[in-house]
Amino acid sequence: MHRRGVGAGAIAKKKLAEAKYKERGTVLAEDQLAQMSKQLDMFKTNLEEFASKHKQEIRKNPEFRVQFQDMCATIGVDPLASGKGFWSEMLGVGDFYYELGVQIIEVCLALKHRNGGLITLEELHQQVLKGRGKFAQDVSQDDLIRAIKKLKALGTGFGIIPVGGTYLIQSVPAELNMDHTVVLQLAEKSGYVTVSDIKASLKWETERARQVLEHLLKEGLAWLDLQAPGEAHYWLPALFTDLYSQEITAEEAKEALP
Repeated sequence: MHRRGVGAGAIAKKKLAEAKYKERGTVLAEDQLAQMSKQLDMFKTNLEEFASKHKQEIRKNPEFRVQFQDMCATIGVDPLASGKGFWSEMLGVGDFYYELGVQIIEVCLALKHRNGGLITLEELHQQVLKGRGKFAQDVSQDDLIRAIKKLKALGTGFGIIPVGGTYLIQSVPAELNMDHTVVLQLAEKSGYVTVSDIKASLKWETERARQVLEHLLKEGLAWLDLQAPGEAHYWLPALFTDLYSQEITAEEAKEALP
């Protein structure tokens, strides 16, 4: 016996049903998109009203400012995207982060001759607070990171390197790959590292370890101690705080500027 083939009418009926399902799906998707767009507009309106009501608290309280930034991020609003517009005029945050970016640059330039262009986020935070004075608007480490990301976007050589539970801020346009970053992380606890340390911890060959350390020396990010016991120590000045025991005054910062 021969099986009967599917007739032309059945095929046409199936295609018609598929077209209707597709059309219905498109309508539903458009409805959902319109509803989401309406909800998003409402959320933005409420966010603007919230910002207007809590303007002073957002500007003065770093923790409150972080929460507000997170709220903005959930709907794709970036208050720092432009120095002009609603958010800048409403909150003055554009000017705040611009001024903070300038202070970060001044501190990094003032300390460059000591640390080669690498500084811990904690040390940068302390120096910025010292430079701002007692009566200035408070600044958090989160504020610093946001300002640095804006500087990074301008191609100024700034970068953020995760090291253990903190960050190193890079203020010079040095090429640092993953090998360099791993060695910086290894030096976090003691402030220095040796070829033997790298070989033991990272299981690298001697030549690979030496190449990384020589690059850090060349870029001014490490200091070589040939008189250390055992073997040469490569010190990372950004990672030991004794070097920064003295205050950086406003005069020092100005003298470092080109």
